[in-house]
Amino acid sequence: MNQNILENIAIIVERMNKACQKSGRNPNDVKLLLATKTVDAERIKVALDAGYTMIAENRVQELKEKYEALKTTPHTNHFIGHLQTNKIKDIIKYDVQCLQSLDRLDLAEKLHQRLLFEGKKMNVFIQANTSDEESKFGIHPDKALELVRQVSQLETLQIKGLMTIGLLSNHSEKVRACFKLLKNLQQKIIAENIQNVEMNELSMGMSGDLEIAIEEGASIIRVGSAIFGERIYPDSYYWNEGSNLT
Repeated sequence: MNQNILENIAIIVERMNKACQKSGRNPNDVKLLLATKTVDAERIKVALDAGYTMIAENRVQELKEKYEALKTTPHTNHFIGHLQTNKIKDIIKYDVQCLQSLDRLDLAEKLHQRLLFEGKKMNVFIQANTSDEESKFGIHPDKALELVRQVSQLETLQIKGLMTIGLLSNHSEKVRACFKLLKNLQQKIIAENIQNVEMNELSMGMSGDLEIAIEEGASIIRVGSAIFGERIYPDSYYWNEGSNLT
């Protein structure tokens, strides 16, 4: 089983490298983020020990459950699920270094207040809903720039880029349009030259569409089941508060 994880990672990395080569990009500029929902700590450690140290959870409960087992193994915790404001204390307590799913001002303000209290800072990505699907979280792209301006005033939150979930579709050009929209939004924000805002990261693309995402400028690819194995139940079984698919 452990060997399968390493073999699966190798397959994904090879696909990423080929996509970079095809689009004239440096493979070092595209990072693999392991989406670890429903994956137990021992299997996560296999990937961490192999040097793939960026991991992400969708739910705070799983973050808590795996914290003790993983805390002595070097890694970087990202959170990619829909975060409820009453769970803010937990993501700080359990050492989330980057919140990729910041999509509303009230969450930003409450997170800022808690970080002030704790004397900490946190990296954040603004999540945009580029597929215009009601089932997905994320701010409407037309409102993203204003949210960036507002969050930039909160000194504990360090904006590093944008995140989106592309349309789950076999129509590659429809999927591509989502990623193009995020890239265009990134360029628009960069042009505004907003103080305290970095726009170096684009978290977009998963196992089914990573080539398209890389062609359109992704710097972080999120992959879960293609590395750790298919989950027994659909995402809706696990995530009653909505799902960010991987």
